[in-house]
Amino acid sequence: MTYSVVLMGTPQFAVPILEALIADDKYDVKAVVTQPDKPQGRKHVLKPSPVKVAALAHNLPVLQPEKISGSDDMQQIIALNPDFIVTAAFGQFLPDKLLEAAKIAAVNTHASLLPKYRGGAPVHYAIMNGDTETGVSIMHMVKKMDAGDIIDVVKVPITNQDNVGTMFDKLSLAGRDLLLANLPKIATGDISPVKQNDNDVSFSPNIPHHMQNLNFTSETAQQIDWHLRGLYPTHPAHVQVAGQRVKLIKVTPLDEKTDLSAGHVVEKTKRQLKISAADQTVVSIDRLQPAGKSEMDIVAYLNGAGNQLQTGDLWAEEPINE
Repeated sequence: MTYSVVLMGTPQFAVPILEALIADDKYDVKAVVTQPDKPQGRKHVLKPSPVKVAALAHNLPVLQPEKISGSDDMQQIIALNPDFIVTAAFGQFLPDKLLEAAKIAAVNTHASLLPKYRGGAPVHYAIMNGDTETGVSIMHMVKKMDAGDIIDVVKVPITNQDNVGTMFDKLSLAGRDLLLANLPKIATGDISPVKQNDNDVSFSPNIPHHMQNLNFTSETAQQIDWHLRGLYPTHPAHVQVAGQRVKLIKVTPLDEKTDLSAGHVVEKTKRQLKISAADQTVVSIDRLQPAGKSEMDIVAYLNGAGNQLQTGDLWAEEPINE
């Protein structure tokens, strides 16, 4: 039997799921729904979502409603009368009328271990909070955000080297495999969905601009590392240095202490820059991007803009509120 599917997704996370549905002869992807093209760069050139690019490569119909509720696009989806509506980081709430259009089920692939981290940035918050694992949850869709009954989950470790980019890559594949393993079971009713415990709910709202500010006064070396990796590469974190915004790409929290107040140079060599952080902790700056410059390793930085730094100098200033 072949099941008809409407796939709704936007970022790269959803692409492996779309590709797997296309490749599996048990499924017939009738349409792909994604967010409208977004302006990118200084020239604000419109750029399609990764899901749109993948869909067009397979000559699939693409719908891009500004708002799905009440739109002509929603009526087109309802008219398709699909067996499944599958969402994966689509980015909009779906009205009940649309969810009910799925003959078998409307299911969501969410990149967290629900009920933890409902919302738009679950991977970011998992890393920023220092979690050692996250995962993917497959759930029935309801109008309330990420609140449906859980069909299945898969856990994925977070290593000390992972950032948002690497975790999205891992989770997209894990989510793909989890979804493809469960769709036939959903069709036959061979599942035992579990209600989410409201007492365990936490949220992961979209990342605001001010969250990209690193604060060496209030964050320990370990917290700076978590904070940075939890934003990179989608929302690079930055620090104020000599009144200029410097993006930090990679740091290493060190197992040592200092008497210097936060933000000061603890030690500088030709190959290393150590900066004090909260609670007398020390972090090594490994890779960064000064304002108006290209990304560089610490050696290149110390040979240039950081050449005049001395032990005890203030490096990481208090962030400027935006």
